[in-house]
Order: sequence, then structure tokens, then C-alpha cells
Amino acid sequence: MIETFRPLLQAAHGLDLSNVTAARAELARRFDPKSAAARELAAALIRLSSEGKIAARGELPVKWGRVSKATPETLDQSIDVVLMNGAGPRHRHPSGEVNFCIAVDGAPTFEGQPAGWVVMEPGSTHVPTVSGGTMLIVYLLPRGEMEFLT
Repeated sequence: MIETFRPLLQAAHGLDLSNVTAARAELARRFDPKSAAARELAAALIRLSSEGKIAARGELPVKWGRVSKATPETLDQSIDVVLMNGAGPRHRHPSGEVNFCIAVDGAPTFEGQPAGWVVMEPGSTHVPTVSGGTMLIVYLLPRGEMEFLT
């Protein structure tokens, strides 16, 4: 299953997340979310979700699932997938977060941004929120670092 995520892992590998705008531009250069390859990957991920193979735990507004912990095979990034149409739990990103967001229905935004790459800088805290529809989001965490907050 990890091979499915390889293009995203490679795009995010070694990226400086401290400048969100530059990181998003570099991600789009490395793996353009509007490309044929990205559309094919999005369709495959939506299919895996509908088959209950990813993001299979919980109920909407947030269904989730871990694909892999951070390992050498995942280029030291954990892989998690969520299906969202509302708000999730508040958390902090010690090393940042790279999100590949796929519109499933409606005209959804994640943190106010449309489908595509969304980057959270190191040290950032948020209540992840999808508005305007449903998104399938692959999130990659450097070293698997995330802290849930109350």
C-alpha cells in the first residue's frame, strides 16, 4: 500500500516547511495536483477509501486511518488519511505537516484552501476544518510528529 503514496512522499521529502508559500510552490512543481498523475492518484485514493482500505475508522465529520508510521521506507514521514466534511481535533505540528487534499464532493476547502497541497509550518496549531463539501486528505508528518491538544 505504501507504494500508492510514493509520489506524495517523494514530493514532500526534505522540504523546508517554514515558508508555507514556498513549500506549496515547490510541492506543486514536484507533483502538480492538476496533472494527469495526480488525478489518477486521487481516483485511486477515493476508491481505496470507498472500499474501506484507508480512512476507515470513525464517522463523519472525520473518518481516519494510519497507513504507516514514519520509517525509512516512507522517507521518515508518517502517512495518515482522513475523510472530512467538518472539524477535527485540535493539534500541533512540531515539525510541520504536508497535506494532499482531494475534493470528494461539493466545493470543499481545507483551512480555507482548495484541493491540492496545503502546508502547515513547524510549531503551528490548528483545528483542522473542511468546509463546503467533503475532502479526502493525505497528511504526511515529518518523523510522525503531532501532538493532540485539549
